[in-house]
Parts: sequence; structure tokens; C-alpha cells
Amino acid sequence: MTDRLASALADRYRIERELGQGGMATVYLAADLKHDRKVALKVLKPELAAVLGAERFVVEIKTTAALQHPHILPLFDSGTADGFLYYVMPFIDGETLRDKLTRETQLGVDESVRIASDVASALHYAHTHGVIHRDIKPENILLHDGRPMVADFGIALAVSAAAGGRMTETGLSLGTPHYMSPEQATAEKEISGRSDVYSLASVLYEMLAGEPPHGGGSAQQIIMKIITETPPPVSARRKSVPPNVTAAVAKALEKLPADRFESAKAFADALANPTFASPASHSAANAAAAAAATWRERAAIPALALAAVLAATTAVVLLRPNPPGPVARYQLELPDGKRIGSTGWSPMAASPDGSKLAYIGETGRVFVKSRDELEPVELMGTDGAFNPFFAHDGLRVGYMSGGAGSAEIKIASLAGGPPTTVTSTGVGGPGAAWGYDGYIYFDASGVGPLKRVPETGGPSEVISELDTAKGELQHDWPDPLPNRRGVLISIDHSGPGANTSATNDIGVIDLATHKHRVLLRGMFARYAKSGHILYVTASGVLMAVPFDQDRLQLTGSPVSLLEGVSVRRGGGGVDLTISESGTMWYGTGGTNNQAEEVLWASRAGEFSAVDPGWTGDFGSIALSPDGTRLAVSIVDATGEQIWVKRLGVPHGTLSKLTFEGVNTVPRWHPDGTQLMFGARFAAERKLRAVRADGSSPSPTMLLELPGKRIYIANWSRDGRWLVYEAWADLNGRDIFAVRPGVDSAAVPLVVSKFADRNPSVSPDGRWLLYDATTTGTPEVYVRPFPDASKALYQISTGGGSGAKWSRDGREIFFTNGTGELTRVAVVPGNSFAFADQRVLFSLRGVLDWDVTPDGRRFIMIRERQGQQRHKLVVVENVFAELKARAPR
Repeated sequence: MTDRLASALADRYRIERELGQGGMATVYLAADLKHDRKVALKVLKPELAAVLGAERFVVEIKTTAALQHPHILPLFDSGTADGFLYYVMPFIDGETLRDKLTRETQLGVDESVRIASDVASALHYAHTHGVIHRDIKPENILLHDGRPMVADFGIALAVSAAAGGRMTETGLSLGTPHYMSPEQATAEKEISGRSDVYSLASVLYEMLAGEPPHGGGSAQQIIMKIITETPPPVSARRKSVPPNVTAAVAKALEKLPADRFESAKAFADALANPTFASPASHSAANAAAAAAATWRERAAIPALALAAVLAATTAVVLLRPNPPGPVARYQLELPDGKRIGSTGWSPMAASPDGSKLAYIGETGRVFVKSRDELEPVELMGTDGAFNPFFAHDGLRVGYMSGGAGSAEIKIASLAGGPPTTVTSTGVGGPGAAWGYDGYIYFDASGVGPLKRVPETGGPSEVISELDTAKGELQHDWPDPLPNRRGVLISIDHSGPGANTSATNDIGVIDLATHKHRVLLRGMFARYAKSGHILYVTASGVLMAVPFDQDRLQLTGSPVSLLEGVSVRRGGGGVDLTISESGTMWYGTGGTNNQAEEVLWASRAGEFSAVDPGWTGDFGSIALSPDGTRLAVSIVDATGEQIWVKRLGVPHGTLSKLTFEGVNTVPRWHPDGTQLMFGARFAAERKLRAVRADGSSPSPTMLLELPGKRIYIANWSRDGRWLVYEAWADLNGRDIFAVRPGVDSAAVPLVVSKFADRNPSVSPDGRWLLYDATTTGTPEVYVRPFPDASKALYQISTGGGSGAKWSRDGREIFFTNGTGELTRVAVVPGNSFAFADQRVLFSLRGVLDWDVTPDGRRFIMIRERQGQQRHKLVVVENVFAELKARAPR
């Protein structure tokens, strides 16, 4: 679509990039070639353009082009090109009011009133020229140097008029539920300027209170409240709001248009008048009941008609609810290039109303699949995302970004715009979730208790306590309960003698005491509003058990619902999410046991089995110096253990060297007699060693750093130096070297605020190879060794990681930014130089690899081909099944 659009407009505009998508249009940043300026080019959605007459649309939109006001974003151009309907506005290098509210939640009273008054001025001007906006919301208010400018003025009217009343055919929105006036919510044909006054008052209410006047888990709930309920005075939610502002907002939010201000100017005048007060002849409760009854009488909507109106309105606002009825199951096939990506973490999250699924795609960015749209939408700027989670308003998606243990929590608006960062301090890997109390709950960095941070940012706080006497290592995968009393968690016992997957427990934290209790054995849990906990076992079985969220107790026995839910290796994520409305998504393909195979690969990318039929839950590998043996970590019932396999012999001997705990990243001593590996001990990770022939009675401690963790380490070719990466809190990794038995303290090689990782020394002992996130993405570097400060050479461009030397030191191999194995030739000489960089083949599905001593081929752990590891199943109205199969 973008290429065709760019070609159609090439003589007038140059498309530079997509800025975002809204309910009616996709927005692009473009260069106006004639006037040499940046513009925002908005292209109507194809499904909308299909029912619009191009000529009628252009005629109607011309009425908005004449609007000239300091707080109205002008319309530069509009027209048609190759079937596209488009219009052009200035590009404002700022933020929307939605972006500001996402970051700050509530604005200052004076600032809120000033913004509302300026917008009211723009509305009054437009109304006097016969133009009603119809879609006033924070997303359509741009802030330029603090000054509001209303965007898309009259576009909704132009679209509605041009569609000739056929908007329901498009499935697109003319208005956003939280800011709709009652007359919009009931699909009245005649809409006056007082509808815009109501919407502006709703926006002002949110600026002051931190939330719109009416909320709900679905469009129907919100619309019903708009029609029948009076919101509490804004001062009830924020005491500092002056009485005149409270009264003005209340009057502007009256159900009947005739009871509101006669104009937007009158609303602005009331906001500026400290003596303004609205009459109050009834108590708040009576007033609410009277307003609701009066509205129903005056609008003449009996109960059945009201239901019909709500059904029609639901179609207009894009949201399809889960109606009571039988359980429905079906498989959802995502388009090529937009499928769920490979990740060790949780890949997906449902919106509260069940209308959308956010997931991590193959590009590593967040995608959003709406139930009423065929194509998922990629949220730009969400690179490196994992563990997505929805806000309860359904308008924002939170996610983690960066490396596990050195991550940030970010928020992206579905309306577009750059993501905002909530916190980058002490964020771990396994999971984050949006609480009902305005906090985001997340796993602490590395290992430790659960934490939370205000959704607007700020300092985080610890909210749980580890029971170390019972071997608890980590509280992760949080799921806050709707009643704000507790949080479901996974309790990780992965330490010596424990298995990272098989011995996890499901627990619940009492937020009043920060104490927790164990509920049952399982990997990952989510609360269902039917009064159940859904949880997945280490073997991929989905279970359900009744649960009382008020007492934080189980109230029945667990039952098995189905098998084969995907449990992701590495991070412990599970392909499961459920909406507040009762729609569940889950991924199939079983657990990761037996999911990988070990293969040889030629330089041309031709694969063959090392040992046909040898599959398992493999972690990392390393070839012995002579290439005759393979060290590999394998997850089994005792944890992740180190094994050695004899190569070159059919079904060669496979010997187990470790028997407890979590042991990863084996590395050979240059003489081939022993293996070192990273062993995880509670809050620390240490280097241990074991004899490669299995003759060690138990592993010996090679290196430990109190309070720190060591991950990847390598010996120098002469066996004198040990280089390793270590960190204290995972927010930055540093590289050190030590000569065991010689040095009393390690030599710092690369120490920075970035993640410096994967060190190894060249075979001639002169150069240090590593990767670092200095530029924001991992790149491969070389420095002199051991004096690393003398020079720096960047090897990769566009991304690089996991670099390894060839055994003769004449080549470097690494994974480039697009997941391809890349080879670089090292030029012999006294100084370091390289040349002839070229891609060998794709590493898609490859988890780890090593190069053979002769450099002619590689050995790799790869996901088994032909497996449908990410088949996505949708279950509608799952609450009915839960209540029937797992009664209290």
C-alpha cells in the first residue's frame, strides 16, 4: 500500500515514514515538494474509502479548508490519487494531549483550564462557521510549544456526509466512546455544537481527574453510563479543582443538549469566572436519577429501542463484545511477516474488552490485531519489545524493551506517537502488568521480589518478600486482581537442586501486608473474572481452579482444560492471555521439550543432523578444541545440566556431568580436559568447573564474585587468562580479565554504562572480541588485549552479537542485525584490520552455534522444522465453560 501511495503522489509529496494509525486514517510524514515543508499526510482506510464517493468527499472537506484560527490545525490539501482519499495538514513536531496525559495522568488545574479554554475558542469559531468537529478527544489536540491546536477539524463531518449515512458499512468510528455526547451515543442524526462542548468537558474532566467521566470494560458499558449516569463532580476526584470549574464541567456534561452551555464560548467564560455556579435543586443522587429519567423520556428511547441503539453504536466504535452464548473456538492465522515471533518471554496480551490482541511480531516490535480488521498494525518505535500488556482503557499498550535484566518499561499509544518510558531502573525479564490502581507491576532485575511503579513514572517500590527458607528465588509474571487487593505471581525456585520449570509455584500477594501465600504448583497464572485462576503447568497443561479474590483463597478443586499450550524456553513465558470480557487466546505446539535438534551447517547454509533423532530442550553448546566432543546444556527433570557427547560416532556416547541446579554456557579449557560453566545460585551466578571425562566427584568453584553475577566466560588460548562479563544489577554489564592463581584482583577491560558482553580473546592472545550496546543496539567490537584502552575497532554495522573467532584467528563470525551469520576476514599484521565482510546464511530458529576447528562448517542448536509452534487459538465466552467445568 505504501509503495503504491508513494508512486501515486510522487509529483507532489515524498512519503518518508508512517507516523501512526487512527480509526479512520493512516498518517504519514511527507515532504511537500512544491513548498519544501514537512506535512502530515492522512490517507483514509481502504474500507472507508470503498463506501465514499471521491467527488462528494472532496466537496465536503472543502468546507473545513476555510477555517483559519490560531488553535485550529489548518487543512493544506485534499484529493484522490490511485483510489486513495487523502488530506494534508501541517506536521507538528510536538506531542498530543494524549501523549502528555499518558505521561503525567493529571495536569495542573491552571494548565488544564487554559488548554480547554483555547480549544473552546477554536470550537466557537468553527461553530459560527457551521462546522462541528464531532471527535474532540486528547488524540486530536496537538500541543505545539504548549499551545493546543485542534486537528482533523470537520473531517468526521466530511466523512459522514460523503458516506451518505453508510458509516456502519465501514466498521469505523465517528467518535470515541469515552468522549461521545449522549446524542452521539444514541446515533442522533442532528448534532449541534453542544455535542463538541460535551466532548471538550469530558477531556477537561480527564485532565483534572486523571480519567474520563465515564469508564467501563466495554463500549456498551461506557455508552450506557453516558446515557443513564451522572458522573461524580470532578472536585470529588480532585479536591483542588475550584468550585466554578467543577460547576462549569458539570453543566457542560448535562445529558440534554439544551441543558448545557449554549456555546463553547460560554463554557470558556464560565471556566474563567470564579463566581460561576450551576443551580442544584436536587441532591446528587436525585439529580443523577432525574437526569437519566429525563433523558430517556425526552429522547423517547424505550428499553428495546435503547438496546438496538447500543448494538448499532457498538458497530460504529469498532468494538465487538463477547455476547452470552455457547463457547466458540477457532484458529487465527496471522499474515506472513506479521506472525508471533520467537521469544522466551510472554508474547501476547488481550485488551480488556477482548477486541484487540497485542503481540510481539517477527520484527521484535509490538503488533495489534483488532478483531474487526484483517491486517495487524505494527506499532512503530517499539523495537526490542517483549512482554506486552494492555492499559485498562484499552488505548495503550505497555511493554518491556531491551535485554532481560536491563530492560525498560515503555508505553505506546494505539493512536500513534513515540512511546514513553515509565522506568528503566531495576527492571527484570519475566513479566509486567497494569494494575487497576494506576501502578504497573513488574519483576525486579535479575532475581528478587515483585515491584511496582506509578504508570506516570517515578520511583518504584518493592511489594513482596521472598521466603528464602523455602528456596524462593524470584517473584515474577504478575497479574493484579481487579479488586486491588492482591496480585497473582509465579514463584521461582530455580536454584541448586531445583528445576526452573517443574518446581515453580503460583502464589498471591496481599497488597495490604505485602505477604504472599502459595496456592498451587504451576508456571504462569491469569485471573478470569468468572472467579477462576487459569494457570499452565510446566508440561503445557492449562488448568482452572475457582478463586475468591476478596479472601485471596482457592474455593474449589483444579480441573484440566486442555493440553499443548506453548511454554517458551529460556524466559518461561506462556502463550496465554484472557480478556476481562471472557475471550481467551492461547498458542499451541506444546512445551519446548524435544523442540530443538543439533545440526551441522556448511558455509552455504546446508544443514544435516549431528545424530539423527537426537532432539531435546537444549540451551547452549561448545565444541572441544579438537572438534571431537560437544558440550551442551540440556533441561531435564533435575534442572539445566551440562552434558558431553562424542562426535563422529553414530549415536555417540552422551555423558552427564552435572546433576543439580541451573548450569549454562559451557566452555572448554584449551587442553580439553575440563569444562567451565555458569551456575546459578540464588541472587548470584558463579563460574564452576568439572572434568570433561566425568571423573569429578562434583563441580569445583572456579570464580565467584559476592553480590555479582558472571555469565559468559572464555579462556585465552594459552590457558593463562580468563575473560568474563559480570554485573551487579543487570542494568549494565562489564568485561574483566583475571589470571587464576596469579592475580588477586581482576583487570577491568571494558567498563561502561552499557551492556558489554560475550568476551573472547583471539588465538594469538592480542585482541579482545566482544559486543556492546554503546550505539543503542548491539554491535561487535575489537580492542587490544590486555590493554583494552589503547584502541577500538567496530566490526559490525546495523547490529551484531554473539561473535566468535575462528580457531586460526583469521576470521570472525557473528550474528548480524537481521539474524544472519556473517563472516569477516582478519587481515594479518601487527595492527588490527579486517576486510571482506559477507553474509553466509540465515540463523532463523537457531538458538546457539559454534564453529569447527577447521572453520569449514558450524554446529548449531535449531528449532525443529515443520513444527507449528505458534498456532493461535481463540476461545470466546470461556467464562461459561469455566463456570460449568470448575464450579465453586
